[in-house]
This record gives sequence, structure tokens and C-alpha cells, in this order.
Amino acid sequence: MLREPAHDSALPLIGIYEISKILGATLDLEQALHDVLNVLSSFLQMRHGAVVLCDEEGKAALAAVSGMSLPMARSGALKYPMDAVEKVISTSIPMVVPEASEDPLLADYVAVSEVVEEEDISFFCVPIKGSGRPFGALSVERSWNPNGRYVFEHDLRFLTMVATLIGQTVSLHRKVAADRARLMQHNARLAKQMAEIKPSQPIKGLEDIVANSEPMARVFAQVQQAAPTKATVLLRGESGTGKELVARAVHMLSPRSQKPLIKLNCATLSETMLESELFGHEKGAFTGAIGERKGRFELAHEGTLFLDEIGEISASFQAKLLRVLQEGEFERVGGSKTLKVDVRLVAATNRDLEAAVSKNEFRADLYYRLNVVPIFLPPLRERPGDIPLLAMYFLKRFNEENGRKTRFSEQALTVLQRCYFPGNVRELENCVYRTATMTQGDTIEEMNLSCRSDTCLSSVLWNKRNDNEAAAQSPANGPGHGNGIAGPPPSAAPMQPPGEAFAPAGSLGGGDMNERERLIDAMDKCGWVQAKAARLLGLTSRQIGYALRKHNIELRKL
Repeated sequence: MLREPAHDSALPLIGIYEISKILGATLDLEQALHDVLNVLSSFLQMRHGAVVLCDEEGKAALAAVSGMSLPMARSGALKYPMDAVEKVISTSIPMVVPEASEDPLLADYVAVSEVVEEEDISFFCVPIKGSGRPFGALSVERSWNPNGRYVFEHDLRFLTMVATLIGQTVSLHRKVAADRARLMQHNARLAKQMAEIKPSQPIKGLEDIVANSEPMARVFAQVQQAAPTKATVLLRGESGTGKELVARAVHMLSPRSQKPLIKLNCATLSETMLESELFGHEKGAFTGAIGERKGRFELAHEGTLFLDEIGEISASFQAKLLRVLQEGEFERVGGSKTLKVDVRLVAATNRDLEAAVSKNEFRADLYYRLNVVPIFLPPLRERPGDIPLLAMYFLKRFNEENGRKTRFSEQALTVLQRCYFPGNVRELENCVYRTATMTQGDTIEEMNLSCRSDTCLSSVLWNKRNDNEAAAQSPANGPGHGNGIAGPPPSAAPMQPPGEAFAPAGSLGGGDMNERERLIDAMDKCGWVQAKAARLLGLTSRQIGYALRKHNIELRKL
């Protein structure tokens, strides 16, 4: 391109294409700028290249260099002509010096380069700007033969286009960084305010949440503080801790309480179905779309949308959800009309989103949009004082539904309070209903509990898992410990709810195939859609996800 006028006219387009790919491929701005300079070196045969950016106070500093390390260049080894570059930034006028060695501002800089005989060194510097004043500059120095014909305008035009791309990228990175800092600051301020609030009970909207422990009192205070605002709430906690009830309380305590509360579990749907459920679809958008249908966002207009298991959505759908959260607008599936909605979002997950972000499994920008007001729901094992209260509440509801007058003995409540309940409140509810159903008299005694007759389903699940994960057990957790009582299973690692464990033997079907083969066979039949395979096998989405990880089965994209 830049040797003589007879340069290949396609090279500038190729260069712009390669540079645009680099700038759009990574969130590491320093690495991206360094890679851009490497591309420029192949097009311009430059000796050195540099990108200078100004900070918030307007002070210019090197952001990327080629030919030496950035720390060495910043230490002064490059003898970079910052005075000359600052003039370009302040005036927004490009600089072209055909013979840089004759310019006092550039002489020391070009002296660092090794110049071949019969070659001159030229210096180019163009401003980097966004929509306003320049906030940086792109400079290169390159050699050329003074005996040949050389058109400087070609290089200048090309560098100006590159500087424009860099300016757009830097502006976007700075906007994202400012948005992230603002969200984190707002989050920290809300967290501080919540910590200072003394919870008061009862709280309107929280009547269905039965608890009087200190950890839940903190949750009540946080809900009471966050609910009246428009801030997005992210409910964190293990499965079965009552995230849906808390989401309902946030809605009931908000100014939107008279508007709809719309709920959706993201883990139970494929990406295509999830998009249709949330955004709606037009008639004929896909096979079976016999009419226009509103999505959950439209139905929740001016109200609250609760998205459970938000951590399970795919990477491609995360980008679509981010747009709605940022802009408040979307299009239905198969439609072109942009719809705007006013929705307050409450999301929930039992997944470690921070680990997912670090592994690039969950978008960082979506994480910061969701994690404005995080509320952590403690597992039942961290609030054992709530167990008797919850057990009596569930038993009262059972009696009302079935016309019974069953009650707990003091010994039975004591045994329940000592149980681990990895499935949390949901497991306790099932335990109470199962025990009350099978009790013949009016009093539930200690021996009526499943854990006292070795029929506790949770204990069966955990014993199977422990047999596979730990060969040795302590005396306190030996064979006599298989009753689900007196603390967690033997593993010293933090335990997860039973929903994360693999299903009991035989739940994946029979035949001569082992579990791994049955999983692969089911996934093949369902086109490698986990939700469909889960329904085929009678499992939950979390169970089949755990099973796939357990057997190291890689997902296939068909």
C-alpha cells in the first residue's frame, strides 16, 4: 500500500478489516491497542508506533507502544515526543513531518531507531477522538527512500481511519467502566443503608415468609429498604430457600404492587422457547405460531418481572436480555416493530455468578446490570431456630387442607431441628406433609419421622453421593449416620441442595446401558437440548446438568 503510488488499493480495506476485528474481539483495551500497532507495522513498515490517551484530568500518557515494552517506554527509554503529540491533541490537527530528524521536537525520538542508509524517517501523528474533543493520539514513524516517489496523504488518510476506530473503542470501554463504577457505588450505598436499618416485624408483604431468626431479619430489612425503589434485585441462595416468596414480597412492597407480577423459570426452557416466552412472537414466526402472542416483558409492563434461575441462560441470549435491561426495548420473535416497556426486574439464582463471569460463561456487563441490590437468602441449616416454626406452619396448612388436627410432640420438633435439610425449606415442607400423611394418630411422635425409620429420601441421596465421593468416614458420620440428623454429611466441602445431585439409580431407564450411555442416548434423541432430555428422563434441568458434568459429557451444537 505505502511503498510507492503503485500500491495495492485493496490493502487499506484489508488493514481496516483486521483492525476492526481486533478492537471488537477483547475487553482488554491495552492488549487490543498493542495488537493494532502490530498490524500497522506490517502495513506501514514503521519503526515505532504509539497510542497516547488522556486521563480524566486531561493528562496524556502512553497507552500502547510497539518495538519495546510499555513499562520501558513509559520510563523514558523511548524518548517519546510528548510535547509534539500534545499539540496534536490540543489543536485536533494531524502532524506529518517528512524528515523527522530535522525537527527539534523529534530528533531524539527518531535517533533511537536504526536507520538504513539512503532512507529518511517520517513522523505521522493523528488525533483520537469520539464525538467531542480529542482525548488521545496515534503516532507512527516510518522510513522511506527519498529518491523514490512517495505520497504522504495515503498514510495520513489510512491512519485517520484507524484513529477513528480506536476512538470509538476507547469511548465504549470508558462508558462501560463508568457505568460499572456507578452501579457498584450505588450497590455499596444501598448495602450500607440496609445494614443500618433495624428490622421491624411484621412487615406487610412478608406475611407468607415464616421466620424469626436473625439472618432472616436481615433479609426482611433489605427487602423493606430495596422494594420501594426501581433498583434491580438479585436474589442469591441455595435451592429451596424461598427466593420466589421474597420476589413476591419485593413486588408487594413496591409502588408497582397494583400492577402484574409475572414469573418465569429460565432453566426449564430452551433458548428459542425462552425468547418467545419473554419477548412474545408474531403470527407465523415459527411452526406452531398460529397467532400473535405477548411475551412476559409486555405482560409485566409497569409491574415486576421475576426471572428464576437467571444463571442458566445461554451466552447468546444474555446479550438479548442485556439490551432490554439497558434500553427497555425489544422486538417480538418474527417482528420488526420495536416495543418499549417499563419493567422492574427481580432475578434469582443459586449459581456462583462471579465464578461464571471469570470463566467467561456469564457476561460481565449483564452481571453488573443484575447485581445492583443482591439479597442473600441463608440456607435452613444456618437458621435452625426457624425449623420448629416452619414445621408447625406447614402442619397447620396440612390440617386445613385435609380436615385433620395433627400436632407435633416436643421430641419430634427437637429431632427436626437437628436435621440438616440440604433441600432447605422446600424439603422441610415435603417432610412435614409426608409424615403427617402417614401418621395414624393425632400426634406426630419422634418415631413417625422418616429419618427414624431409615426412609428419609434426602438421606438416601446424600448417602449415595457420599459413597462415591468419600471412601473414609469419621466415627460420627459412620453407618449409623444415615438418618439425616445432627449436621451435614461427611464431606468437609460446602454442600449443595439435592437438586444438584444426580438422580437415584434407575431413574434414567433400564436396559443394559450404563448411566453415561443412557444420558448420551437421551441427549441424541432430543437434539442435545438439555430441557427436553430432562423431561424425557424425568429429571430437572439442574439434575441433568450435574449428570452431564459428572460423566464429562461435552455438549454438542447441532
